Amino acid sequence: MADAAAIPPDQQKLKSFFIREAKAAGFNVARIVAPDAIVQQASPALDAYLKDGHHASMDWMAETQERRSDPRKLWSDVRSILMLGMNYGPRHDPLAILAQKNRAAISVYAQNRDYHDLIKGRLKGIAGRFAARSGCDVKVFVDTAPVMEKPLAARAGIGWQGKHSNLVSREFGSWLFLGAIFTTQVLPADTPVDDHCGRCRACLDICPTNAFPAPYQLDARRCISYLTIEHKGPIPHEFRKAIGNRIYGCDDCLAVCPWNKFAQDAHEVKLQARDDLRAPPLEGLLALDDAAFRTFFSGSPVKRIGRNRFLRNVLIAAGNASDAKLIEPCKACLEDESADVRGAAVWALSQLLDRASLDKIRSQQAEETNVVVLDEWRRACAPNE
Repeated sequence: MADAAAIPPDQQKLKSFFIREAKAAGFNVARIVAPDAIVQQASPALDAYLKDGHHASMDWMAETQERRSDPRKLWSDVRSILMLGMNYGPRHDPLAILAQKNRAAISVYAQNRDYHDLIKGRLKGIAGRFAARSGCDVKVFVDTAPVMEKPLAARAGIGWQGKHSNLVSREFGSWLFLGAIFTTQVLPADTPVDDHCGRCRACLDICPTNAFPAPYQLDARRCISYLTIEHKGPIPHEFRKAIGNRIYGCDDCLAVCPWNKFAQDAHEVKLQARDDLRAPPLEGLLALDDAAFRTFFSGSPVKRIGRNRFLRNVLIAAGNASDAKLIEPCKACLEDESADVRGAAVWALSQLLDRASLDKIRSQQAEETNVVVLDEWRRACAPNE
């Protein structure tokens, strides 16, 4: 960061104004980064990530690679980036739900309103007031544009990217929503902080699917968050048991971070989880048709994946639940219009029923013609599978 004495007073006043506005809007931290700050590190790292195929089916990452690694390619007029973080740390242990096999584990961030809507509205308010005060142009971004929020936040000094590749803060652990305001106003940049992960590898060791090929590297193809949210079609068999009852995202690597226990102001977190999303019974979720799904998850990010992909996830969890009460709801899903749902139902029943009972159900499914579902039946009923 530039020497304070060398910073023009008008820039310092604008920066102070921005920080005050951010805090007033409910953000816990606000810092400044130069738009070229991540280019030397982020560009080669992103290139390697894409070449290794760690982005899985997220082709948009490759399509926007140039703009993603250099904010100036996204908006050539940007002179400073205002990075903001909002604490969403849970008041409960997010891993406790994993022991309740007949209930659904939904990632902490998705237990409230869609954070895109929550954060973007506040960012727009701050950006508008900042533009009015500075006379400069602004643009707002929240995870919906090719902006590398985590590297930018790290260079701004909000935290550092931990071995799980997420941002870690000494004040808020691994629980920060991030947002960015680009501006044509030149502002003094803040200083990055050191990496404080040390020898700890708790986030790597807890991963149920071994999604970290090395510290600071994430292979999305093995990540439960990717598999339950971004991945289309059947979930690969090799990961189904490891998914457990996680039906939307996975908090394991975040929740185990030891820096979480030092989080400040956790009691002041303004984002409270919906009670009905903290541990909903799988049985009720299996009964959701499209209209009921949309109603139940109104305002939630879960709604974005659609009912069919969601029910696919719930059926995987049902297969892992060892609960006889789920057999009939899973059987009902064999008649679903979605092949993804029917295929997942086959797998769930193969885990819940003995072979004779499964064969009997199979004999009643003569009308099934979808090749994916038929393959699920073949696997489920094969002598040695």
